[in-house]
Amino acid sequence: MTRVKHVATETAYDGAEETGGLVFHPLDQFIVKPLFGDGPVHWYTPTNVTLWLAIAVLCIAALFIWGTRSRSTIPGRGQSIAELMYGFTHKMVEDITGKEGLKYFPYIMTLFMFILFANYLGLIPMSFSTTSHIAATAVLGFGVFFAVTILGFVLNGPSFLKLFWMSEAPLFLRPIIAVIEIISYFVRPVSHSVRLAGNITAGHAVIKVFAAFAALAAVSPLSVLAITAIYGLEILVCGIQAYVFTILTCVYLKDALHPAH
Repeated sequence: MTRVKHVATETAYDGAEETGGLVFHPLDQFIVKPLFGDGPVHWYTPTNVTLWLAIAVLCIAALFIWGTRSRSTIPGRGQSIAELMYGFTHKMVEDITGKEGLKYFPYIMTLFMFILFANYLGLIPMSFSTTSHIAATAVLGFGVFFAVTILGFVLNGPSFLKLFWMSEAPLFLRPIIAVIEIISYFVRPVSHSVRLAGNITAGHAVIKVFAAFAALAAVSPLSVLAITAIYGLEILVCGIQAYVFTILTCVYLKDALHPAH
């Protein structure tokens, strides 16, 4: 797949050179490349993806281990940020799932912090946005789906199927609603992962397109303004997408804990 992207990029570049047009490749920034050499990428090959995944994990560890090492009554900056993230996520889980859902708080907190840091690290120039790849977000989305589904059957047994049966609806509508509920349930992991990857990919691609126009003197001031505006929007999007992914996880967890309509 990566080789196909390289061939397409080279073809587009050659065609642009022949016609004398503006050359830019906004999707090149998402190509997975090995960290050492130019050989093929295998499952064990260290790549730019694994590098920035590791950096995200190290940043989170630094915030919660190094940043809170003093445990001061009057917290410093690092401790304040860590406590804010902890309190924000804890309240979200408790408000949506209730007291019963707090035992799963560490898992949800981990998801939120990982996505948040991965999103924002992707905004650093010359970095790699790991959450722009559906392979990464699908692991998170399907992980939530399987975890919540298994938990629902473990806690409720066959009663978990009440999630798809709306007893308050008229009898003749219940089978139709059940089919719709089942379809929407199995679409959850797809929408959960595609939403995150799609938003991050779109924002980065748009920035790269405007950056290409900055090479033209006639439109470079407008291009710089556009890049600044889109970058500011991306700062909001990165936080919002981490929040949306987490709050949907809490909603799905609530369905597992309380499946009856």
